[in-house]
Amino acid sequence: MKYRSLVIFGLLFILTANHAYAESQVILGDKQKTMSLEVGKQVQITADLRNNQDIEQDFAYIVQIQNEDGVTVSLSWLTGKLVPAQSFSPALSWTPDETGEYVATIFVWESIDNPSALSPTLSLTLNVGPSV
Repeated sequence: MKYRSLVIFGLLFILTANHAYAESQVILGDKQKTMSLEVGKQVQITADLRNNQDIEQDFAYIVQIQNEDGVTVSLSWLTGKLVPAQSFSPALSWTPDETGEYVATIFVWESIDNPSALSPTLSLTLNVGPSV
């Protein structure tokens, strides 16, 4: 599949409770691929997008979170349009309500109705423990 010039440069997970963050190894290399969270604490799932084309690009930023059994426990998205050379860091929140291991996957498609990928998917394992 040919990917468009819209690329994801990095993946950040920002904890709103204490403003800590972790960067995913998927893109950035020497960083961790697993993040520890607490039940009831919200996390912001964000990626850095950039349109490297000479034309405007519609997009859908989609975050899917699955539990250990592969069941989708959260699916959220936002849509927008990037003008040429525009950068944008969309964010969607999730608050875990049970302990366990989850996988957050980010997709960037042309639209919700058109699943043509504009970039490779990114994934991060989320280990959710009891609240302290």
